[in-house]
Amino acid sequence: MLGKLSWEAIPLNQPIPMIASGLVGLVIIGVLGWVTLKGWLPYLWREWITSVDHKRIGVMYVVLAMVMLLRGFSDAIMMRSQQALAFRSPGYLPPEHYNQIFSAHGTLMIFFVAMPFVIGLMNFVVPLQLGVRDVAFPTLNSVGFWLTATGALLVNISLVVGEFARTGWLPYPPLSELTYSPGVGVDYYLWSLEISGVGTLLAGINLIATVLKLHAPGMTYTRMPMFCWTTLASSLLIVAAFPILTATLAMLLLDRYLGFHFFTNEAGGNMMMFMNLIWAWGHPEVYILILPAFGVFSEVVSTFSGKPLFGYRSMVAATMAICILSFTVWLHHFFTMGAGADVNAIFGIASAIIAVPTGVKIFNWLFTMYGGRVVYSTPLLWSLGFMVTFVIGGMTGVLLAVPPADFVLHNSLFLVAHFHNVIIGGVLFGAFAGYTYWFPKAFGFRLHEGLGKASFWCWITGFYVAFMPLYVLGLMGMTRRMQHYDVAAWHPWLLIAAVGAAIILIGIILQIAQFVVSIRRREELRDEIGDPWNGRSLEWATPSPPPAFNFAVLPNVQGEEAYWGMKQRALQQARLGEEPVYADIEMPRNSPTGFICAFFATVMGFALIWHIWWMVGVAALGAYATFVVFAWRDVDEYIIPAETVARVDRANRSARSAALARRQAAP
Repeated sequence: MLGKLSWEAIPLNQPIPMIASGLVGLVIIGVLGWVTLKGWLPYLWREWITSVDHKRIGVMYVVLAMVMLLRGFSDAIMMRSQQALAFRSPGYLPPEHYNQIFSAHGTLMIFFVAMPFVIGLMNFVVPLQLGVRDVAFPTLNSVGFWLTATGALLVNISLVVGEFARTGWLPYPPLSELTYSPGVGVDYYLWSLEISGVGTLLAGINLIATVLKLHAPGMTYTRMPMFCWTTLASSLLIVAAFPILTATLAMLLLDRYLGFHFFTNEAGGNMMMFMNLIWAWGHPEVYILILPAFGVFSEVVSTFSGKPLFGYRSMVAATMAICILSFTVWLHHFFTMGAGADVNAIFGIASAIIAVPTGVKIFNWLFTMYGGRVVYSTPLLWSLGFMVTFVIGGMTGVLLAVPPADFVLHNSLFLVAHFHNVIIGGVLFGAFAGYTYWFPKAFGFRLHEGLGKASFWCWITGFYVAFMPLYVLGLMGMTRRMQHYDVAAWHPWLLIAAVGAAIILIGIILQIAQFVVSIRRREELRDEIGDPWNGRSLEWATPSPPPAFNFAVLPNVQGEEAYWGMKQRALQQARLGEEPVYADIEMPRNSPTGFICAFFATVMGFALIWHIWWMVGVAALGAYATFVVFAWRDVDEYIIPAETVARVDRANRSARSAALARRQAAP
């Protein structure tokens, strides 16, 4: 009846997962109880859970990423403290639990922190920057988000029901084959990523269609903000690379469930083919994450330097060059496989070449700042921290791209330090810069600057203290995935790394405090006119937060930096442009389709993991019924009356006129 599921699946003899899951359960029950007592459930269902508004879906992606960051960082703290304590001793984590934490940390941070964070920013910002009302496929957007949330939920269910993979964040065979991993840990990994991967693919398709097909009048490709270009490149990579991941994991599922031999060591299987396939997805994945961050830095540096982005067309060319070259370097992840000197040399050269367009971007940002009126706000601090940190990570990456050096450093902590150097220093700093920069647009008030800057300094200090020692340890020969060790020379460096993780923890606490303090002081931090940073692109032309329809009338774009041009004309004429003619606006209706699909996907994923076949059938039937109901609905749009549009726009125009008058009156 329940397949492989029994009471033994709950780790009652392991206090750490039981206490952790108990605390999480209490928090969830407390939040649900609080929301219910406040009477907010109908509002949340109507305005958020069933919403197809790209802005709200973008915010939910970012919230998911933030929550998973706390979970993933708790794993990191446990690993760092374990290694600090495990010198000539077993430490406090049993080996099997340490391996699960190790695997869950990487899986959560890449798939459920970095990916939702950048997709959330792209979802929120891109339609606003293009001057349009929504993404191309609003309901599909909701489905994509909720499938991503399903994957995150399944990973976290493994904390208390069953186990997670012990294979690392990529499940290399033969360790991940049924012979060596007979439990359900690898199955949790595979099904959570298969489901969330479909959600990511839907997001990529949606964003490509939006950037290529939906534009305000006059918004040509060469007038798009740089963030739109990096979104396009990242989404193209999603659509090209994620099917490879889906197919690769499907083959491993066939090995485990039906006795196939794609990646076994017998019956014609070849485990090295898994390495080729997983990294044919895995290296483009790095650029899927970093390209949107590059777009964020382009927007932030230009805005806080008070200048147009230097070398716009060269930045576009560099972005698309990275998009293409990212598919030519995957083999540098396993130079030691034995492919031969010729193959290694080709991929080593390609890995060095791809550093060139990234270098172009760094110089363009520096030249943008040169001669500008630079305002050292929190978003710009994250950008400057990125430039220094990412350049160091890039140089160590070029070193690892040299096959002889890689033969020495492969699988060592040097590699771990490099990877975190570019992912934290690039992707996470970019996500934080974007979060701080666009927060007032999403919620109508700025984040507290003092706490934001304090958090930044803790993060960057903690990062260097935590990860620079790993470069040294890698050069000293310490390999990754070690649960305990006996080499005395390693111990001091691991203690320093643990101190660095503690400093990062202070940075995270300060970010939480920044959020809470900003909410409490939101009136004094209020963004009255929708343009708190003196921005240059169209998202700052809308009220903060923007209405459901974004723009009362689609803007007429007449050059690069459309909004900056509008502002300059208003300043010259000492008044806003003529009030537009308002009309009714059609907008897509909210739909529970995404949430219901995610519910059935969660049930089906859990049933597949535990081999509960009748439940798989019921969930499949429910998912199909959801599809049929959605396909046959009669009314999929609603009308926002012209009077409502006019009221919202006139209120914003009034605030902007008052701000313009104050500026004209200032000495």
